[in-house]
Amino acid sequence: MVLPLALAAERHPDIVERHLGSLISPDTPLVARNEAQWTDGSFVYVPRGVHVEAPIVLTTVHAQPGTTLHHRTLIVLEEGAQAEVWHQSLSADAEAEGVVNGVVELVVGQNARLRFVDAQDLSERTWVFGSERGIVERDGTLDWITLGFGSGNGKVFLTTKLAGPGASANVTGAYATQARQHLDFDTLQEHAAPDTTSDLAFRGILGGRSSAVWRGMIQVDEGAQRTDAFQESRNLLLSKKAHADAIPGLEILANDVRCTHAAAIAQIDPEQLFYLSSHGLREPEAKQLVIEGFLEALVDRFEAGPVRDAVSGAIERRLATVLA
Repeated sequence: MVLPLALAAERHPDIVERHLGSLISPDTPLVARNEAQWTDGSFVYVPRGVHVEAPIVLTTVHAQPGTTLHHRTLIVLEEGAQAEVWHQSLSADAEAEGVVNGVVELVVGQNARLRFVDAQDLSERTWVFGSERGIVERDGTLDWITLGFGSGNGKVFLTTKLAGPGASANVTGAYATQARQHLDFDTLQEHAAPDTTSDLAFRGILGGRSSAVWRGMIQVDEGAQRTDAFQESRNLLLSKKAHADAIPGLEILANDVRCTHAAAIAQIDPEQLFYLSSHGLREPEAKQLVIEGFLEALVDRFEAGPVRDAVSGAIERRLATVLA
């Protein structure tokens, strides 16, 4: 079932009321304002045991310059269900100013499998705020891909909660900024049950005077034994005036866990450029090859197929703009 959220609330109030706002409470000003002012959004519901073969595609458009758009996305997979959902946020006008404030809730039931691809390519004169949270029950799987290419300034909170034994989540993030763009990601991997796994990888390239911040936390709750969690953030600076911060963190209340993290910020290695140039490549071509190789590590996280092709294509198009 795929419906506008407002219509779903009328036709299926029992489902919507049970899940809407169940993962993200209005305890921050942005979420509270979203809850009070949203008028529509997207609703996806997959009943127990149903496998949706084709990807479900959702689009959110900021249509009126100078306004604030509050939108919500609610995706619910019941026990044993499987689905792939692609969501994109766009501006109707590439020069539009405004604010986009989104709330995303992903409910993955027992033994269910959800792949969620979320691509943000708003006008670079728009502010974007996001509060996004997924919960995965026993033996469920969440594969979450987020692409941040647009907006002038942004702050996104992205949380995964492994709520049942055997639950797992892979979270992959890519961003590419230019000019004076600023993006800020705050991620949390919460392990609330034993025998859960999570793997988070964010990579970004930054040109011009742009900047990015990533703060990541692995939280292992008391009793969540045999947790296996990893997180990394790697940034490649294309100019001396670009800036990135990567701040990993661990909060562990169990004693039988494996939790690791990695963070790196660097400029393009001149030795790599020299090596490629010595083999006949001009500097712009060599530079592009190094950048593509840096981001290819993210694409390699996906098996061959439509998602891998789509993510690779989106990165390629964005690089064409950043490197122009």
